[in-house]
Amino acid sequence: MNIALLGYGRMGKTIEKIAEDRGHEVVLKVSDDIDNHELDGSKIDVAIDFSIPDAAFKNISTCFRNNIPVVSGTTGWLDNYEKAKKICNEENSAFIYASNFSLGVNVFFELNQKLAKMMQGLEDYSVEIEEIHHTQKLDAPSGTAISLAQQILQENSKLKGWQLEDADADEIPIFAKREENVPGTHTVTYDSEIDKIEITHTAKSRKGFALGAVVAAEYLKDKSGIFTMKDVLSELFKN
Repeated sequence: MNIALLGYGRMGKTIEKIAEDRGHEVVLKVSDDIDNHELDGSKIDVAIDFSIPDAAFKNISTCFRNNIPVVSGTTGWLDNYEKAKKICNEENSAFIYASNFSLGVNVFFELNQKLAKMMQGLEDYSVEIEEIHHTQKLDAPSGTAISLAQQILQENSKLKGWQLEDADADEIPIFAKREENVPGTHTVTYDSEIDKIEITHTAKSRKGFALGAVVAAEYLKDKSGIFTMKDVLSELFKN
C-alpha cells in the first residue's frame, strides 16, 4: 500500500516506521500544509493525516478531490467535520476520523460506554474526566477526553454537557494537565460518599496510536464511505 503522510512530526515518523515494518511504502511526506505538493490518486492508496488544526480540513478535502481516501487523527478542526464528510461523499471517497487511533483506547471507549449505561441511574455518583498529555499538545481538552464525555452524555440524559474544569452540577468537568514526556493518560471517575469507581487508559508510547492509524488505513483501502474505529475493531475481532 502506498501512503501519503500529512504531518511529519514525531507521530508521522512513528507511523512511517510502523507502515514500513508492515510492508507499506510512504510515497509522500508533508510537514503540515498540503499546498505546493502534487497529489496523484493513482499513486497514493491512502493518506494519513496527523497535521495541525489549521491545516487539517484543507489537507483532507484536497485528498478527497484527488481520489485519495483519508485517515485523520488531527484534533481541533472538528467545526469543519460535517463539511469534510459532505465532500467525501460527493467525491465517492473514504474517510475515517478518530480522536484516538490506539486500539487499546478504542477498547477503552467501549468500556466507557458500557459503564456509563450502568451508572446512569445511580444518582449518588458524580462523574469527571482527567487527561494528561505532553507539554507540546496544542489543544485542551484532548479529543479523546471529549469523545469520552460525549459517550457519557449519550447515556445520561440528566447531564447537559461538559466543561473544561469549571463545570456546573449538570455538566461533566474535564481536567487537562500537561506534563513532560506523557504520551496520554485518560481517567473516568465516578465518585460518591461511599466509594469511587475509576477506569484508566495509559499510553506507554506513540506506537499504539501509530499502529492503529496504519491498521485503519489498511481497512480503508479500496472502500468508499464514512467509517469509524468501531468498524475497524469489528473487522479485527469478527473471528
